[in-house]
Amino acid sequence: MADADVTERFSTFLRERRLPVTQQRLAIADILLRAPGHLSAEDVAASLEDRGQSAGLATVYRTLDLLVSCGLAEQRDFGEGFKRYEASRDLPNHYHLTCTICGSVTEFYDERIPDIIRRTAAARGFVPSQHRLLVRGTCRACRKTPNAPARRPL
Repeated sequence: MADADVTERFSTFLRERRLPVTQQRLAIADILLRAPGHLSAEDVAASLEDRGQSAGLATVYRTLDLLVSCGLAEQRDFGEGFKRYEASRDLPNHYHLTCTICGSVTEFYDERIPDIIRRTAAARGFVPSQHRLLVRGTCRACRKTPNAPARRPL
């Protein structure tokens, strides 16, 4: 099970909204919060099956949305036609390099980016409340593949 404090935080969040604290919801939370990467709802459902547990896809989606609302997870859109989720961690805002061929996602952080965003916004009288950065392109492995579709760099 995920860290007891995190599990209790999610359970409290559910109880405060008069939602049942079920084993399915806790198992879904555990899978997502232990995952090192970005999972789709289908990935979570498959992990449940691997554990000998099950939940309908609608339950998985609803629980993932609850984890996002609770602040324990982040929803990501990498342009694949579906959402991915990752555990919120006590890390600085990070960014993603997404390969449009194989779908791999590489996380990175550069401390200059938030400052660039703040300065750019301030120069335009804009107050940002959040930001996301997604860079789409071709990863090193796919560029080395002889039959990889050619992509024009920026």
